[in-house]
Amino acid sequence: MKFYWVKTRWFIRKLFPGYVWNISNDTKTVYLTFDDGPTPEVTEWVLGVLKEHDIKATFFCIGNNIQKHPDIFRKVVEGGHSIGNHTFNHLNGWNTDDFTYFENIEACEKWIGSISGTKLFRPPYGKIKRSQKKEVLKMGYKIVMWDVLSADFDQSISPEKCLHNVVRNTTDGSVIIFHDSIKANINMRYALPKAIEYLKEKGFRFAAIC
Repeated sequence: MKFYWVKTRWFIRKLFPGYVWNISNDTKTVYLTFDDGPTPEVTEWVLGVLKEHDIKATFFCIGNNIQKHPDIFRKVVEGGHSIGNHTFNHLNGWNTDDFTYFENIEACEKWIGSISGTKLFRPPYGKIKRSQKKEVLKMGYKIVMWDVLSADFDQSISPEKCLHNVVRNTTDGSVIIFHDSIKANINMRYALPKAIEYLKEKGFRFAAIC
């Protein structure tokens, strides 16, 4: 059975400083983020939902997927969304030597280009060594984690559970993670629009991370 925190606990944030877990504000703003794209049909569907609700989000893209689907990546950029680096090959930092890890990040960055002034990075699986973290920060990246995990990637949970994970744990400043991937598609398609509608009814606003 998989174990993960749906709501990142305060002591985890204390134990691992230097990352962005949430973004404090007094405007009830939350931050939708999407990992692992761009993915044909899935990413385009997400963009349609966001456009319908006039929401800007943050997409942590895999370089290899940008290379394979530049037209979809262009749509994300043209939609005014923030772009983050998610490595070129979705590498698990714990299982990767530092030199290879940094090379992979740089390979992804070449495909992202200078989209925005702020360089955003999210380690795949949330797994990154301390030595890697230190160097990534030196490279000028803001390392963005999350405090609400939809768990849309978990095919053992129901779409309803995925929705529950989001609406029951989101608070002011939450960074919410979904995945625009094939694996997460069924849960994400159910939960995303319903979560947006619920959170809007509760007075939350949405913004991209910058």
